[in-house]
Amino acid sequence: MSRLPLQEIPQEIAHYIKTLGGKPLNLYKILANNPRLLKSWLDFAYELRNGQTSRALREIMILRTAQLADCAYEMAQHLKMAQNAGVPKAQMEELANWQHSEAFNTVEKAALMLTEAIYNNQMTDVIYQNVAKHFDDEQMIELLLTASFYCMVPRFLQATGVDTQGEESL
Repeated sequence: MSRLPLQEIPQEIAHYIKTLGGKPLNLYKILANNPRLLKSWLDFAYELRNGQTSRALREIMILRTAQLADCAYEMAQHLKMAQNAGVPKAQMEELANWQHSEAFNTVEKAALMLTEAIYNNQMTDVIYQNVAKHFDDEQMIELLLTASFYCMVPRFLQATGVDTQGEESL
């Protein structure tokens, strides 16, 4: 049960969500308690979704974060998004064991290494350099922000008690 009330999303923001291809998720209804921050959240989250790196790569990073955080809401939302982005079923099934899985290539493993380092607050120069071999600086910023943002999301969801009851996934 949500710790904050699910609010009606202001009409102009609801229209904006629709133009982005989104749906009125419970997460957005919680954020609607502060419409200014809801709009900022949407701007940032959707900007991350339309980056230079592949959507599939970013989705496996997000799913891994959801696993690490044991966040059912984030997992439920992003499983469908990962499928739509072309993430193979084998990768979704083997994500918890990505280090030893042949379902992931070197670039994907580097991005997942980055994700775990950020999630666990254990980024080192060695990890950064290993990941940066595969991406330019602009892509690194995109991946660093994706991993960081989606470490924050499950913490916010847990703190507010948002659940998926009565909601369809993106």
